[in-house]
Amino acid sequence: MSPLFAEFTGTALLVLLGDGVVANVLLNKTKGHDSGLIVIALGWGMAVFVGVLCTAAASGAHLNPSVTVALALADKFPWDQVAGYIAAQMAGGMAGAFLVWAVYQKHFSVTADADVKLAVFCTGPAIRGAWGSLISEIVATFVLVFAVLNMAAPRFGLGAMNALPVGLLVVGIGVSLGGTTGYAMNAARDLGPRIMHALLPIPGKRDSDWGYAWVPVIGPLIGAGLAALLYNANF
Repeated sequence: MSPLFAEFTGTALLVLLGDGVVANVLLNKTKGHDSGLIVIALGWGMAVFVGVLCTAAASGAHLNPSVTVALALADKFPWDQVAGYIAAQMAGGMAGAFLVWAVYQKHFSVTADADVKLAVFCTGPAIRGAWGSLISEIVATFVLVFAVLNMAAPRFGLGAMNALPVGLLVVGIGVSLGGTTGYAMNAARDLGPRIMHALLPIPGKRDSDWGYAWVPVIGPLIGAGLAALLYNANF
């Protein structure tokens, strides 16, 4: 695979399996209905594992604009490739969300709660408030990116052998820090599927909560930047 196609494919797999586990837990009449946060956290961890494992050799398996920007800030990735990677990641996130909708169409139809339908695609705060949600996303993404920077090979990204550690890292973040906002940490995972929620013909859906949509974009970028600053610091 070319690096850009790998980023597209890996992010699509990430969102397909990640949003897929959310759909399985939240939507009515699924086999996994109401199985809880632990199942969601494990599912997202395995989604990251699969995405990284399949694409690390081709692209470094960033699969996340925050990771791409942080690697560039840390001189582990060339700045002239950042825009292309982010575009591929966003497109992959939208493709993965489309596939989740295709698989779970009947379950969207039998689920009345419009908030639940939105939650399959993107994150939202457990308690409304931009400042608290922004802090949650900054801290969670800082943990993710600082760990990834210390795993990443010089000037490229993650190696395939780091697929399991980074998956376990995401599980740990989910069970520890996921109770506030749903730990987006990734604009391609949140904004891409949110756009698909707005576009897809989902019966009984609500608006896509655009007033909140900036938080899981800006918060992860701030957290990633702080992680890169600390990584580069000479104390």
